[in-house]
Amino acid sequence: MRSRMSTIPNPIHPAIAAYAIRNGTMLVGDMPIERLAVQVGTTPFFAYDRKHISDRIAELREYLPKSICLSYAIKANPMAAVVQHIAALVDGFDVASGQEMTIALDTPMSSRNVSFAGPGKSTGDLRRAIAAGIQINAESVGELTRIAEEAMSIGAMPRIALRVNPAFELKASGMKMGGGPKPFGIDEEDIPDALNQLSRLNLSCTGFQIFCGSQILSATALAEAQEKTVSLALSLARRSGHEITYINIGGGFGIPYFPKDEPLNLKAVGENLRRLTSLAACDLPKAHMVIELGRYIVGEAGVYVCQVIDKKVSRDTVYLVTNGGLHHHLAASGNLGQVIRRNFPVAVGNRMEDTETETVTVVGCLCTPLDIIAEKVTLPKAQVGDFIVVFQSGAYAATASPTSFLSHPTAPEILV
Repeated sequence: MRSRMSTIPNPIHPAIAAYAIRNGTMLVGDMPIERLAVQVGTTPFFAYDRKHISDRIAELREYLPKSICLSYAIKANPMAAVVQHIAALVDGFDVASGQEMTIALDTPMSSRNVSFAGPGKSTGDLRRAIAAGIQINAESVGELTRIAEEAMSIGAMPRIALRVNPAFELKASGMKMGGGPKPFGIDEEDIPDALNQLSRLNLSCTGFQIFCGSQILSATALAEAQEKTVSLALSLARRSGHEITYINIGGGFGIPYFPKDEPLNLKAVGENLRRLTSLAACDLPKAHMVIELGRYIVGEAGVYVCQVIDKKVSRDTVYLVTNGGLHHHLAASGNLGQVIRRNFPVAVGNRMEDTETETVTVVGCLCTPLDIIAEKVTLPKAQVGDFIVVFQSGAYAATASPTSFLSHPTAPEILV
């Protein structure tokens, strides 16, 4: 985190406090927000801070065991410049589509350090992955058959791991990816059949991917999930009959979006992982343990910037109407997984030191009542032309939003 150049009078979200201020204006990549808007040429836009990304990865390297392989899940933010920057800082990539595969292969990252996940991989994408030497994390017995057919047709030996849907469920996860019936992975109890299928197809298994869930803020809950995950992986490996060299225990590290959220205790997570990696090394000395992170690496390094184009009062509610909205940032509008709508951290980027405040609702430009950026928040008194900044916007923002909705322009992305 960068040190601040000045102090804001009122308590603010830590995500906002991470950005420096000069002459009352917040900086992104050491550039004032107004000047950055001129450089981009328009608002709204997304800006990602490369130093913030680098610092986060350095922090992970400090606390996680040295033996852990750190993989970046490109789905969190697939902007080519962001992925190129991260390529030199991590050990591998995980991709979830053919386009993400193309982005990964355009970087210096070795294809042997790229994994391909997802429950509905197309035949064409499987062929590309096999040809490139990318590891495929297979999600069903049917997919194994398709992999074998495509490998035979192009005369290449595929690299295959099995994605496991564990019997246990992580209740503390913001989004559950395992436990119970799921489209993801092969049910834990069906793994022996999948391994037998691999043998019948004359294919080998490099290892297992077990991903319980995402957006976990509790180090205790994460430790429990990792404990169960590693135990399951070792049990499956012992009975597999294959030389296991890969154990992907997923990620799930969360970031604090809302006022009562507490940052993940990374030190505690690292201490638990050191114990688990030592345990795994005794059982499987040739296996590499992989942590797969996306949101945790890039989520706090991005902001969404839009401008106030109108200010109005409707029955005692002050509305700041902006040229942004849910078509660019669905998550901030509360329409991506929130049961009860809560505000992302927001600020008036060019009035960071103003002391005169008012309670407002910030809305977008779309013709729908769902287009709310921040509801009943206290902000410095804003005027038309001011910059509204939405923090925690580096992951699952631009690419997780309905950009064609109501045919408004898309928002440019920039790495600074």
